[in-house]
Amino acid sequence: MRSIVVGMGVQGKKRKAFAGTDFVASVDPTPDVADYRSITDVPLGEFDAALCCIPDDPKIEILSYLLSNGKHVLVEKPLWAADDSDIERLESLARTNGAVLYTAYNHRFEPHFVRMRDLIASGELGDIYRCRMFYGNGTARLVRNSEWRDQGSGVLHDLGSHLLDTAAFWFGATCDDFNIVFSNCFENRAPDHVVFGSVDHKPQLEFEMTLLQWRNHFTCDILAENGTAHIESLCKWGPSTFTKRTRVLPSGRPPEEQVTLIQEDPTWAMEYDHFKALCQQGAVTDLKGDVRLNRLLRRLGENAVAASLS
Repeated sequence: MRSIVVGMGVQGKKRKAFAGTDFVASVDPTPDVADYRSITDVPLGEFDAALCCIPDDPKIEILSYLLSNGKHVLVEKPLWAADDSDIERLESLARTNGAVLYTAYNHRFEPHFVRMRDLIASGELGDIYRCRMFYGNGTARLVRNSEWRDQGSGVLHDLGSHLLDTAAFWFGATCDDFNIVFSNCFENRAPDHVVFGSVDHKPQLEFEMTLLQWRNHFTCDILAENGTAHIESLCKWGPSTFTKRTRVLPSGRPPEEQVTLIQEDPTWAMEYDHFKALCQQGAVTDLKGDVRLNRLLRRLGENAVAASLS
């Protein structure tokens, strides 16, 4: 599969590296950064797929062009649009032209995320009461210095989309009844620290995200009928640890099983292989989850901005 990379920022450079020998050309409007300045400059006969690492605003236009020409597309999360109908139209274009449109959420390939999904699916935990996730990095200053990143709902849009997708990965479709608990602009123009959650979802969900965690970190705690499960850090920030504790009744110190990984981040290579397999199999594009997530992020984003100004 011949792949081009559109957008040669940090993520674009990673996508290029993991596309390996499939990579044929790059696109970026910045002078002297890429092989082409515009997607329409790339001869259509020279590539089969595009890895789009681009800001939200031009996504619909660029993806529409690619899908209309039968090109497979991996687009960095979230698949954002001002109107849900734009995403529905992309789905129609993909299906009509036999193309795959895949929204990249690379954390689905994180080893402990897969381990958590399998544990939940096994039923071993029994009734799951509550799931809390924290995702923080120290990029506040980098974001503030980026004209296109420090706007809108800020960290909610960026990291919140990962957490909502992870919840869907583990528990299936989540409800839409989320509310902002806390939102603030400590250093940035857009919210740089947000907490939101849902008490009506089963299990209850609480997500906290920040750009002010000077050492990048992720944690997850699941409380359930038969015990608890926990994730501490991601492979890229390792060591990454998964812990399962089995409840002792009526009370007592629970037996504990623990797996710690010290390794390079495997998710980028695994996700590219997954995308490539979808293209080769002729998978049918289904963007219902993207439409729902887009609607939810739009509402939460408006509420987060309002809360940060109050």
